[in-house]
Amino acid sequence: MNDTRRTVEAVWRIEGLRIVASVAKMTGDLGLAEDVAQEALLEALGSWPRDGIPSNPGAWLTAVAKRRVIDAWRRRERLDDRYAAIAHTLDEATDDEWQPIDDDVMRLIFTACHPALSRESQVALTLRVVAGLSTEEIARMLLTTVPTVQARITRAKKSLAAARVPFETPDPAEWKARLSAVLGVVYLVFTEGYAATGGDRWVRPDLADEALRLGRIVAGLLPREPEPLALVALMEFQRSRFAARETRTGEPVLLADQDRSRWDRGQILRGVDVLKKADAAAAARGIGRGSYALQAAIAQCHAVAPSVEETDWQRIVLHYEVLGRLAPSPIVELNRAVAVSMAYGAADALPLVDALEASGELRGSHLVPSVRGELLAQLGRVDEARSELLTAAGLTANAAQRKVLEAKADALR
Repeated sequence: MNDTRRTVEAVWRIEGLRIVASVAKMTGDLGLAEDVAQEALLEALGSWPRDGIPSNPGAWLTAVAKRRVIDAWRRRERLDDRYAAIAHTLDEATDDEWQPIDDDVMRLIFTACHPALSRESQVALTLRVVAGLSTEEIARMLLTTVPTVQARITRAKKSLAAARVPFETPDPAEWKARLSAVLGVVYLVFTEGYAATGGDRWVRPDLADEALRLGRIVAGLLPREPEPLALVALMEFQRSRFAARETRTGEPVLLADQDRSRWDRGQILRGVDVLKKADAAAAARGIGRGSYALQAAIAQCHAVAPSVEETDWQRIVLHYEVLGRLAPSPIVELNRAVAVSMAYGAADALPLVDALEASGELRGSHLVPSVRGELLAQLGRVDEARSELLTAAGLTANAAQRKVLEAKADALR
């Protein structure tokens, strides 16, 4: 039974996205599609140990899920000739007919990230129906409880049903905003894996890898769109450094102290290649780099530099200046200040951070006091620096990050 369960879980991880997409295309109801797909998994757990694993597990699960849809329609007394014809077709289906259409996968991703849903619901639903993760896995990844995740997914399904969201690719007029939501969810998941906002670990490789997998799916479905490719490039560059970002005991290792020989050079080369494809796609459309491409270019500067000192910080500052005009945000401004400190010195960077602090845009975050503490320390203003670092330590919810900040403050005694 354990072997069968592992097989079912493996099949679901590989085929689940296409199974749900195929059923959702038939029903036009994402919630129903996900429910019957789960029922098909339960049926597989019962029948495969007895009857053996079918030659095409994906086709088997899809056929069972679609039959469950027919059963649901019968229970609702909505079976008409059209549904009867579908049921008859299912009975005659063969494994050779299992050819899910990539467009169905794209519709599924866009539906899960529909703007009618909150960002929290988009993330939970995407991880559930697109990444194929269990509620337990999602709860661990998002550092929350299983009931919370279940509630978010349930609300998301009800919201889609109440809004009568069609299972379709958005109209061209809606394309940019909807694609932006999809990429935003994917990168939000990756960012939590890159620098966890809570818990004991600083990095979450499992979460980052799921986001990278989703990003590759979107980029594969939309090979002529530059920003999905650029996001994949960005994640490749950032993921390449994970092995050097923690000690063996899970302690964070900052950029200046990382052993760059442990960076994944193969992944860096993949990032370089994908960014070139993104630039080519943008050039073909007569447009410049978007926000993800600019962030990927910044990540590339870090990835190819032999050391912190030999990094092209002036180029990074330039990229941040362009990014700040294209997609302004306080995080971009804070990162620009860090780059300015490396390129031109802490004295030039501190006024930028002071202005950001005065704006109150990142009030309650540990980021501004942590950067300000670093700059003050470089300028010899030790007491102020120590106070800022301790303030930052008190604001972060991540235990590993807190230890780093406290250690920096102690070093200034």
